[in-house]
Amino acid sequence: MSEMRIEAAKFRDVLGHYPTGVCVLTAMGTTGKPVGMVVGSFSSVSLDPPLVGFFPAVSSSTWPLIEKAGHFCVNVLASDQTDLCRQIAGPGDKFAGVEFSISDHQLPVLAGAVASIECKLESVTPAGDHFLVLGRVLRLEAYRQTDPMLFFRGQYGTFASRSA
Repeated sequence: MSEMRIEAAKFRDVLGHYPTGVCVLTAMGTTGKPVGMVVGSFSSVSLDPPLVGFFPAVSSSTWPLIEKAGHFCVNVLASDQTDLCRQIAGPGDKFAGVEFSISDHQLPVLAGAVASIECKLESVTPAGDHFLVLGRVLRLEAYRQTDPMLFFRGQYGTFASRSA
């Protein structure tokens, strides 16, 4: 059986039917200012050792800054943080007016996040037009009992539970 050529638009459309959580990865840049990027490809990987993973694009201008830092914080966004998500994802000063604290690991932790997961960079593996990044979890904390932000079919949304 020969491989079928998959069109990029169809790939995005079909995989857009799978909802993902939305996180902001933060780190301290070499200038001492925070850097951050939005990812929808975050996942737990291993309990022993505790590892998480995500897939930044090779073309990302922010990923090299986080990689160079060697440590990062995964901030799980809440459904009411759409404006923050759009600001971090957009151009300009991503942290203008953004509330955050600095953790014991010297990582920016966003105010209002559902949870934070602080990591040391474990490995970076090329994966097509992305990298597979693994982080070893150093500290993690849940802050809010609220719905997480989800990305589904090109839109931000929230979780709706079904009654039995």
